[in-house]
Amino acid sequence: MQVGATRVEQQVNRYVVLDTETTGMPVTEGHRIIEIGCVEVIGRRLTGRNFHVYLQPDRESDEGAIGVHGITDAFLIGKPRFADVAEEFFEYIKGAHLVIHNAAFDVGFINNEFALLGQHDRADVSQYCTVIDTLMLARARHPGQRNSLDALCKRYGIDNSGRELHGALLDSELLADVYLAMTGGQTSLSLAAHGADGDESGEGGTGSEIRRIVGRQPGRVILASAEELEAHAERLAAIAKSAGAPSMWQALTEPAAS
Repeated sequence: MQVGATRVEQQVNRYVVLDTETTGMPVTEGHRIIEIGCVEVIGRRLTGRNFHVYLQPDRESDEGAIGVHGITDAFLIGKPRFADVAEEFFEYIKGAHLVIHNAAFDVGFINNEFALLGQHDRADVSQYCTVIDTLMLARARHPGQRNSLDALCKRYGIDNSGRELHGALLDSELLADVYLAMTGGQTSLSLAAHGADGDESGEGGTGSEIRRIVGRQPGRVILASAEELEAHAERLAAIAKSAGAPSMWQALTEPAAS
């Protein structure tokens, strides 16, 4: 198991990008989670505080599922069961915005795992997390196009060359990059405060990086003509007469002019 911090403080802007691998599908046929991978994003930056675990499901995986993720039954022998990590996992995701691709699938399996433990107060992720489905988001932004994780990586220029098989942690890392690209551009762009010694490189400070476009020519300033200024003044006078008081523009500019 990999957990970057023993206690994660809940924050309003805390996002957890999550993925699972399972013994097969659907969950209603008794299939179980065998891998959980999560990465934490705060302030549009990956924090490195990840949650990753393989799980013993107490049942065999379908051959088709093994062909997708490559996780064999033999590999899972001796791994912890969900009951062993349930408390730590719950505390990790509680209060976060969960970012999941095809969220109904993963959420259904997570709810089922808690229900099997008799923890019915935790068997509805939506009661303690906000769920963001990137598949639905992608379909809204790119209607009629392929919106698989691989397709989105290609569309947003994210390197997924190491994704020969599905893996919960790798897929979460890729999805985090996709989500940040879909919702605001480069993952490296941050408007956080400058470094401690006042420079903008972020070294020794927040690690922020602000990219500037060099060599850009300043925009041309076009001044209003005399006729346009006269029409503007007439319009302001008409507004003042109708309102019975000077317009906001006049209140701001006339004292400065005088």
